[in-house]
Amino acid sequence: MEYPISQKYNTPELLATAMGPNPFKLQEEMLLNHKIPAGSLVCDLGSGQGHTSVMLVKDYGFKVYAADLWSEPQENRSFFYKMGLTLEQITPVKADATALPFEKEFFDAVVSTDSYNFWGRDPKYLDEKLLPFVKHGGYIYCCVPGLKKDCHDNLPKELLLSWTPEQLAYLRDIAYWTEIVNSSRDAEVISIYEMESNENVWVDWLNQEENEIAVHCRKTMDAGGGKYLNFIAFVLRKK
Repeated sequence: MEYPISQKYNTPELLATAMGPNPFKLQEEMLLNHKIPAGSLVCDLGSGQGHTSVMLVKDYGFKVYAADLWSEPQENRSFFYKMGLTLEQITPVKADATALPFEKEFFDAVVSTDSYNFWGRDPKYLDEKLLPFVKHGGYIYCCVPGLKKDCHDNLPKELLLSWTPEQLAYLRDIAYWTEIVNSSRDAEVISIYEMESNENVWVDWLNQEENEIAVHCRKTMDAGGGKYLNFIAFVLRKK
């Protein structure tokens, strides 16, 4: 696919500070034909340094809370100002995804790009920890790094060049995620699918020569480990 929205963000400065494969392209594909109305109050859950949050405001017309446990709100606020945004448009929040500090039914939608796999593998998470903060009829759009086929019982040596078995535990296949989302009593599953962006976003990530994490990932990818990897997206609606 083409990425007309992401092009403006594919700058050396922004990609160099990304925390994984190109988040702009992942988010653009995930939100193709999305159903979230412009002007909606959206939680960018696991927003990192706020890259995807800026895109949600500028290109989709949402009001955004950029929620992340490991980034500092003051640093993100400075970044948002630099990108021409105000606190009326975007608010950085230091938050644990398993203990969100918001009022119930606060958000019209939740978007999570390349981070949900760290906390959403608990089958009870959706109903107990996330959906209470989403309005009835509201949407959840998530994409996660995954495996084309589960191989945890016999991890390929290529994957172990860059990651430990404990790190690889966060990567699961589409059958695993299908079971997770279908176990929710309060969410309707609109779609779940393997993303087209996988190869493209990995190329952008591996080209970041000054990023130590990206350089470390090259050990696996140079050995052909990419054949085991994919990105998985799912769209849910609160009943």
